[in-house]
Amino acid sequence: MNSDPVDLLQPLWRALVAFRVIAFGSACFGVWTRWDGIVRPSGAVLQLAVMGAWTVVSSIGYSRRWGRRNTRLAFVDLVITVGCMYATLLAQPLLDIRAGASVLTSVWAAGPVLALAIARGRDGGLLGAVIVSLALLSLRGVDHMPKILGNVQLLLVAGLVVGYAASTMRQAGARLREAIATESATAERLRLSRSIHDGVLQVLAQVQRRGTAIGGEALELAELAAEQEVALRTLMSSRPTLGEGGSVDLCGLLLPLATTRVDVVVPAAPVLLPAATAAELVAAVNEALSNVDKHAGPDARSWLVVEDLGEEVVVSIRDDGIGTTPARLEQARVDGHLGVSQSIRGRIADLGGTVMVRTAPGEGTEWELKVAT
Repeated sequence: MNSDPVDLLQPLWRALVAFRVIAFGSACFGVWTRWDGIVRPSGAVLQLAVMGAWTVVSSIGYSRRWGRRNTRLAFVDLVITVGCMYATLLAQPLLDIRAGASVLTSVWAAGPVLALAIARGRDGGLLGAVIVSLALLSLRGVDHMPKILGNVQLLLVAGLVVGYAASTMRQAGARLREAIATESATAERLRLSRSIHDGVLQVLAQVQRRGTAIGGEALELAELAAEQEVALRTLMSSRPTLGEGGSVDLCGLLLPLATTRVDVVVPAAPVLLPAATAAELVAAVNEALSNVDKHAGPDARSWLVVEDLGEEVVVSIRDDGIGTTPARLEQARVDGHLGVSQSIRGRIADLGGTVMVRTAPGEGTEWELKVAT
């Protein structure tokens, strides 16, 4: 069973294996056609034997998960390939090679360039191309520079193109895995939601109604049932918070704040913000809700509303508590109570946003927090 069903790089690895085998066959054919011009045929046979053995080993490695999951095999491939290039000296003297005799590895030497490009992207492909090119230049010398530059150009282009393709496919694979995980989580959440709605929520609602009707000690049980019902409904309506490029969905972070005394209203579409911005905004919202618990009265309810205006996000926290006056808020800051000035205003100011508060005795309090997207 394939443990990584969305590994989009597998076709590239298979193509590399095919290239290695075909390139080895091409090198053998090249030795056969130039047999009469080879000074030491036994050296050529030994070189081809090493190349053939390594072709088998590397092809098996690149066909297995262990060979694709790290770059060790690709770097070993690079070292052995460069060694095989220098092994041409066993068949041809260096003077003959610099006079025009071919390096017997031929295009087979491009194998590690492609392997590094697939494993490490553009940078890996360039590294492999540079090292193979330097080895080729040291063997051929500068007398055949135009031909060498043509080979170098092909190696660099191959490393760049394959590396770019591999990086793109790797990113696509990561996004596909995220999409599959999100789809699976959504499907599971829907299944659980149906089960909970058909059973647990109906029981909790019945307990709440009966407890409220009976009154007395049963009223406490009704309140507990109501709290658990809200918690379960919040869990059922929760959604993934992670977005693309390190952003998070603000709504996914605020939905869990819903209780029997706090209603949370958010847009259906995600409201994406940088993770740090969202964390500070949620902290400010928590401080505002904490102030409701402390100062708005025991029966106060709160409403948390998120609005996405495109260039900015507005979060409103309104309660129906006893309210206060702006002068009292300022006096609290002067007296050293820093919840409003630091935990709310300070956080939003650090984000480059604005805070507006509307309050009056007997009319509750409304906070309006604005930050740029």
